[in-house]
Amino acid sequence: MILKEIFFVITVATAISAEYVSYKNYKVYKIVPSTDYEVQILTDLRKENQYDFWSDIVAINSDVRIMVAPGKQAEFENYFKSVEIPAKVVVENVQEQIDAQLRRPANRNSNYDWTFYQPLEEIFSWLDQIGRDYSDVVTLVTIGESVEGRPIRGVKIDFKKRNNPVIGMIEGGIHAREWISPATVTYIINEFLTSTDPDVRFMADNIVWHLFPVVNPDGYSYTFSTNRMWRKNRSTLNHTTCPQGDDISNGIDLNRNFGFVWMSVGASQNPCAETFAGHIEFSEPESRAIANYVMAIKEQGHMVYYFAFHSWSQMVLVPFSHLEGAAVLEAPNYTDMYEVAIRGMDKLKAQHGTDYQVGTSADILYEVSGSSFDWVKGVAEIPIVYLFELRDVGEFGFLLPSEQIIPNNQEIMAGLVEMEKVTRGMGYYRIDDYSSGGKVTFSFVLCILGLFVAMM
Repeated sequence: MILKEIFFVITVATAISAEYVSYKNYKVYKIVPSTDYEVQILTDLRKENQYDFWSDIVAINSDVRIMVAPGKQAEFENYFKSVEIPAKVVVENVQEQIDAQLRRPANRNSNYDWTFYQPLEEIFSWLDQIGRDYSDVVTLVTIGESVEGRPIRGVKIDFKKRNNPVIGMIEGGIHAREWISPATVTYIINEFLTSTDPDVRFMADNIVWHLFPVVNPDGYSYTFSTNRMWRKNRSTLNHTTCPQGDDISNGIDLNRNFGFVWMSVGASQNPCAETFAGHIEFSEPESRAIANYVMAIKEQGHMVYYFAFHSWSQMVLVPFSHLEGAAVLEAPNYTDMYEVAIRGMDKLKAQHGTDYQVGTSADILYEVSGSSFDWVKGVAEIPIVYLFELRDVGEFGFLLPSEQIIPNNQEIMAGLVEMEKVTRGMGYYRIDDYSSGGKVTFSFVLCILGLFVAMM
């Protein structure tokens, strides 16, 4: 047998306790409601917390995907037959897809790459390595600790060491099961450090980037060790009995925990819910660490960008997530943010033909309150802010095959490059304006000389 064709699966259960959650023979059903009545049936079913809704959109003609345990499948199928709503099986065995995600080439080299999904320890090890390899431009950063005491780690990339720089921040992995998010952020880091593309080099060289691949390290680690479908952090302060099993109450949805229109829409006060927002805004050390860091780096220069990466749905969400229709214009510079995203997604599509929608979450996805990127826009007042919902649109959902990591990342990079060009073209910043740290620039000298000549 040829070694380079051999693949092995990480046998997670051997490295952890016997509490590993297997999804063997769990099925995912696809339901497309065609009437308001059918939407209401699905909405009511979701409130019962009996099944795992992979889809957050429940609307007419939307693809609603629901994961169902083996012991509940007969009841589930019989119910939908009784209400005469077709329920099609689109994933026969969820565990098989999980196992496929955990495969890595047996003959891979020792270098970090993007042909498989990396666990937290390997991401941290890679950050340490690039800190050593690029010590002149990379600063390793820890912005705080998680509930379980893990560091929230990232890097600052600064090629020109300006005193008053243009600043951008990128957040990944706030929802634990969205593995493509950390894989995208690490890829962007690598591109900023190694790409020879002139446009990527411009972004890397002229903007100081702060990048954090996994801001929910406890949850992400838990998806590798115990429960691949875990979403929240691992807080145990609200533990209670839940229909889906009591462990689901151990955790806060960090992307509902930020102090901007907190708990107004699209969040829950039920610890058994995936969108449990906590008992109070900023109850969690992870959300506090992100917010404190944003406010700190905002004072170090001209902070222009904040990007948050999630999956799935193929969307670019524009703040604010609780607004729809004409109300979207309540967000400062909404029309500019919309145009920047639209033009960026045209370039993204040119890479591999992938379509992304653009709009507020309430308009094209679902209402949300207490999210990180909305807080960055609404409270920290950063001008260009987005949440990316990465591949795909439901065929694999959270279990995106590793073969799609690199194509996903290539198209995202193309989109970001174009978004930076458009933002700069709109006048949100000029690199020369932020190169001197308050010193007199050459253009300023020319301006003064011009005024002097005019007065003579």
